[in-house]
Amino acid sequence: MVYYGDEVIRFDWAMKRLLRQKANFAVLESFLSELLGEKVVIKRMLESEGNKETPDDKFNRVDVLAENSKGELIIIEIQNNAEIYYFQRMLYGTSKAITEYIYEGDEYSQVRKVYSISIVYFDIGQGSDYIYHGKSVFKGVHTGDTLRLSVKQQEKFTKHDAGDLFPEYYILRVNEFNQHAVTPLDEWIRFLKSGKIDENTQVEGLRLARRQLQISCLSKEERRAYERHIENRRIQWDVLNTAREEGLDEGVAQGRAEGRAEGRAEGKAEGLAEGRTEAICDIARNMKAQGLPLELIARTTGLSPEEIDKF
Repeated sequence: MVYYGDEVIRFDWAMKRLLRQKANFAVLESFLSELLGEKVVIKRMLESEGNKETPDDKFNRVDVLAENSKGELIIIEIQNNAEIYYFQRMLYGTSKAITEYIYEGDEYSQVRKVYSISIVYFDIGQGSDYIYHGKSVFKGVHTGDTLRLSVKQQEKFTKHDAGDLFPEYYILRVNEFNQHAVTPLDEWIRFLKSGKIDENTQVEGLRLARRQLQISCLSKEERRAYERHIENRRIQWDVLNTAREEGLDEGVAQGRAEGRAEGRAEGKAEGLAEGRTEAICDIARNMKAQGLPLELIARTTGLSPEEIDKF
């Protein structure tokens, strides 16, 4: 048996099993409060079609849908593998949460504010930061001013601008964090990336996580489940990274060869593009060989079921 000492459970698995329990709400509340910049109190966890575990969840996202003390909805999603249409899925997720929790005949005042928090472990978009925040802003076309709520609306909704009523999105590009943890939020991001918490941390939520999320405190059954999860993650990353590296290496080599014949810059660019395409195909082949569901392969690679069937 492996001795874990005071090693802490990885955040993605804790989200699946432990942080949904009321006794552990304080850990999640601390993280959300640090990220959103305001005190967050979780009232309850909600069920949604999106946050039910599936047989292929070892390769799947993790969804948590929570309601805070203000009646607002918070979606937390952890995504391990790349998805081309991830931004559209974020939009769909917030729209679905809104419609699931308003009933026919309800007034529009019952529409909930939604916060969507995506913790992603793959390259999404292009940018130099590891945390991005998106929200709706209504700007005057001619004056450039921001549309504010009326005084009565501000009193009713405790919001300032019209855009404050609309969903807000946070994207945590965990793999892009390569800095020394300076702020409490940095310490949380480091925990999300490495699963490690400094024993001398002064962040109360992380100190609580060190006490409540220790692997050594798991039952034998929970520990076996956790070890299977870690092994599945390891296999997944090995499959994806191997295929990606092989494809990119081949693309670079081909690009150099074409570059000598047709121009180095153009050849290398084309070669890299073809290499990435081949890497995606290799990922699909490997996942198909492992017997993974066709829908999961398509969602992971962006290829159509018809293209995958040809492998």
